[in-house]
Amino acid sequence: MQIYLPIAELSMNLFFLVGMGGAVGFLSGLFGVGGGFLLTPLLIFSGVPASVAVASVTGQVVAASTSGALSYYRRGQIDLHLASYLISASVFGAFFGVWAFQALRASGQLDLVISVGFLVLLGSVGSLMLTESLGAILRRRAGTLAPGHLPNQHNWFHGLPFRTRFKKSKLYISVLPVLALGLGIGFVGSLLGIGGGFILVPALVYLLRVPGNMVIGTSLVQVVAMMAATTVLHAVSSQSVDILLAFCLMVGGTVGAQFGASAGKYLRGEQLRALLALLVLAVAIRFGLTLVLTPNDVFSTAVVAAGGVI
Repeated sequence: MQIYLPIAELSMNLFFLVGMGGAVGFLSGLFGVGGGFLLTPLLIFSGVPASVAVASVTGQVVAASTSGALSYYRRGQIDLHLASYLISASVFGAFFGVWAFQALRASGQLDLVISVGFLVLLGSVGSLMLTESLGAILRRRAGTLAPGHLPNQHNWFHGLPFRTRFKKSKLYISVLPVLALGLGIGFVGSLLGIGGGFILVPALVYLLRVPGNMVIGTSLVQVVAMMAATTVLHAVSSQSVDILLAFCLMVGGTVGAQFGASAGKYLRGEQLRALLALLVLAVAIRFGLTLVLTPNDVFSTAVVAAGGVI
């Protein structure tokens, strides 16, 4: 069943889109991360223009993260004080990200920057995750345990000026690293169409030393607010949000996440991280190939105006 996507200006199979959303939703539920960093590349590989893929996935990420955030809020596992600093900085960063998105799109360099960005980001994160998870698996088989990071252990930047007490997380740290983290994730998330949860969660645990029971919920609240702002900014400034595309992905993602969460109960944490790392590296390698291989069609039929590619 073919449907026409008005903003993407192409026809795609409805069941393929719902199935793609379901597959990414399954992986999101299985690994406990947002699916934007997987869904955006899959849409690009399927022929959706990069600008439309980035802008449309933001709406899907908002819908997928909202239910999880509400669940954690009801359980009291969200530090709203900490989240408010992350949200304010990430929304500010999203403005710069959308501005850079517009500038790169006008200059015709958006596709290249998105490919390089995903290659560097996913390649580095995937390599670190794979190294850590394989080390954990080997230590478990050898019967040794690695020393853990205690929540009350501070890094040097925790003592920077403007220290604030976050009672829910039992922290008394500088807000400067918190704001810097939010700003960076907001910029990258709006430019590449990712929620940033797979970056924010490890950063909250290993850098800010946020207690584990507060990490996921606080991250989800930040992702919802940041990506909602990003969706509005993209819709107003670039008109690249395809509502029909986002809706199809939302339907599949909502169902798939439920099955993924159930399947995740049967695998150990280090096994899940290793599988996720391999998946992330596979996507990074795919982007790397697009940068070095000659495309099937080396010519473009895009209309060039004075301000750039239309």
